[in-house]
Parts: sequence; C-alpha cells; structure tokens
Amino acid sequence: MTIQVFGHKSPDTDSTGSPIIWAWYLNEIKGEKAEAVLLGEPNTEAAFMLKRWDLPKPAIMSDLKADTPVVIVDTNNPAELPDNINDADILAIIDHHKLVGGLETKGPIDITIRPLACTATLMHDLMGDDAAKMPDWAKGAMLTCILSDTLEFRSPTTTPTDKALAESLAADLGLSIPEYAAEMFAAKSDVSSFSEAELLRMDSKEYEVGGKQFRVSVLETTSPQMVLDRKDALMAAMTGVAQEDGADQVLLFVVDILNEEATLLVPNDLVRNVAKKSFNADATGDSVVLPGIMSRKKQIIPNLKV
Repeated sequence: MTIQVFGHKSPDTDSTGSPIIWAWYLNEIKGEKAEAVLLGEPNTEAAFMLKRWDLPKPAIMSDLKADTPVVIVDTNNPAELPDNINDADILAIIDHHKLVGGLETKGPIDITIRPLACTATLMHDLMGDDAAKMPDWAKGAMLTCILSDTLEFRSPTTTPTDKALAESLAADLGLSIPEYAAEMFAAKSDVSSFSEAELLRMDSKEYEVGGKQFRVSVLETTSPQMVLDRKDALMAAMTGVAQEDGADQVLLFVVDILNEEATLLVPNDLVRNVAKKSFNADATGDSVVLPGIMSRKKQIIPNLKV
C-alpha cells in the first residue's frame, strides 16, 4: 500500500510543504511508494508556495481507511488528525511540538521530535547527505516552510539550525530572504476572501486548559488592520465555531509580524480572565495588545491559564 504522508488539520505552510518533501524523500531516496495528502485546504501562504514552486496541490483526504500506512508530520496531537487515526498503521512521526499523547501504534515506530522551529528543518537533518539530492522545488518548499514558521527569524522559536539552513537554501536558489519573505507574508495577509468562520479555523489548534476546551487560533499578518476591521464579526462568529467544534471558547490572536506583537480579541469575561492570568494583561475593551507575543507554540500555549 502507498504510504500516506500528512500533517495536521487546517494545514499551514509547514503542514503542506513537509508532507510533499518527505514523500519525495521516501519515493526517490528510500525507494518506497509514498504520497503527500492534506487534511484540509491549505492557507493562502501555503497556496502561494505551491504556485511559486509549481507544485500540484496534494489531494485532500476524505477518508482514512483502517491499516493504511501513514507518516505523521508537524503534529503528534490526535485532535489535529483524522478521528480514526489509531486504526491506521502509523510508521513514523516527525514533529517539533510538545508531546501530547493519545496515539496508538501497531508496533515500534520511528519518532523524532526536536525543539526546532520547523518540521522541514528536522527533515533536512534526517535526510543527511541525501538532502543534497533535493531538486530546487524541494529546496524552495523547505525554505518557505522555515521562513513561515520562524516569521523570517522573528519568532522566538527560531534556532541557529533553522536560520543557517534557510540562508543556505536561499543561497542555493539565488533568492533574497527579505524579498522572498515579503512575497510570502503578502500572500499570508490577504484574507479578504475568507469568511469569519474560515478565518477562525485557518490556523487553529485545539487545547484543553484547566478543564476548558479552547480552539487557539492565530492569524499572522503584515496587515493586522485588515483583520481587526472585522473584529466585531469575528467575535460574533466565535460562539458558532466553538459550538460546532466542541470547544468552550475560541481564542484569536492576530500576530503583527512587523511590529512583533499580538492582539487578542476579548469577547467575554472568560477571555478577559485568560488575558490577565496568562499574560498579565488588563483587557478593558474588546481587545488587548500583547507586546512581543509571536509564537503560539512557545509563548501562548505554555502560558495559557483560566
């Protein structure tokens, strides 16, 4: 059977590009039959990456059949994977997030979880000398993933390994990192065609904190006002999205990439308390600015309290 390689639901750039890269590695280097698939529509920046490097959009998985061999990348959280993920034959996990638990395998597997900013960086390391065989499109996808996850090295998740690899890939491709990142972030920031519910789910992960189930959503943008102009509609949509997704509350952080800060929308007292207890921020209105907050993985999730 063909190995299915996929990341998390609501695929961002890393969860779109890394499955493509690893499927190439399994097919071309390891001689195994593998296919990259997605668990939803890629976001605008991921779509930019596919177009920029002339990559076909992977098929969106509608049904995961029992015993299908799979490699999970960019997550290890069952809440971000197909409901029946434990019926699959999980062969490997390649990730850079905290270990959540809950996945079951049919036998011993390869698990690699390292404190890097990007799954693609980790994949480059796992490939070893074979990484030199990557075609330009794979290098381009890898560079895009790294610049996305590090916010062009602004994110506190950035490591020297991520930065050095991105610089090496850009040099190989003859690209200016500032110019290319600006193109990426412009694509990421153009969310005008999406509904409020789509925006709340676009880059979103589910977490339980203090007995409350949160959908923690992040919108990274160089044009935060475009999102904040829709603040009232976004907050109005939160109740429906939470009910449909089995959450108690949606938390939306609008990350201003250039000013290196986040704005948390505050629709009610629950979120007001979260802002105070988690970030020592007093939210007197319907939003609060959190200076220096850029990373959900490193700064938001570890600090969430209710």
